[in-house]
Amino acid sequence: MIRLSRMGARKQPHYRIVVIEKARARNGRPVEVVGTYNPRTNPASVEFKRDRVNYWVSKGAQMSERVGKLFSKPPVAPAVPAA
Repeated sequence: MIRLSRMGARKQPHYRIVVIEKARARNGRPVEVVGTYNPRTNPASVEFKRDRVNYWVSKGAQMSERVGKLFSKPPVAPAVPAA
């Protein structure tokens, strides 16, 4: 399963997007970390290793509802400062 694993201090969450066996605990040992999600930035920052996510989905991994919503959004190009 591909789902979120909570990190960060109390009331300051950020998440890792992990591939993990469904029966394991939320913050249990993952098979692989495939991205990050930080809802505290404006707008929320999401980074995926899209090739690895596609690999795991092809192997039968299911995305959680929230990860599916985050993955369906188009990737945002990093802002290039004008020099």
